[in-house]
Amino acid sequence: MKILLATDGTKHSEAAADMVTRMKLSNDDSVRVISVVDMAVPLAVDIYGGYLPDTTELEKTARESASKVVEDAIARLKAELHDAGVSIDGDVLFGSPDSRIVETAEDIHADLIVIGSHGYKRWERLLLGSVSHSVVHHAHCSVLVVRTESAS
Repeated sequence: MKILLATDGTKHSEAAADMVTRMKLSNDDSVRVISVVDMAVPLAVDIYGGYLPDTTELEKTARESASKVVEDAIARLKAELHDAGVSIDGDVLFGSPDSRIVETAEDIHADLIVIGSHGYKRWERLLLGSVSHSVVHHAHCSVLVVRTESAS
């Protein structure tokens, strides 16, 4: 089974990683951990501000933060799944999180996407969007949306 674990480093993503560790996996299985950096919000501000500031430092910081999130998730999964012999790797991607998650799942021929839910209420979802909702409706494979107790 090929599993794609999407993480943003929050407690919701940690719950999703915990769910992966509870699955019966073996050396025939693999987990790809991704974190997607969305630079669209700062760039939208630039357009309305009338100038285009240098975002190099912002991108570098975002990449470093996402890399740390992926490394931490991989270390956690390897610690829990080391006896199973599961292949675990990761990557940092840039773009729209929901689109990049679905695209990556298609590229690696994932059997399952595991993603945490922030548990947004109606208005929060309207303002912020719901990555998990979009992934569920656009993915070609099964999607496991993991909720935390506070998100229910």
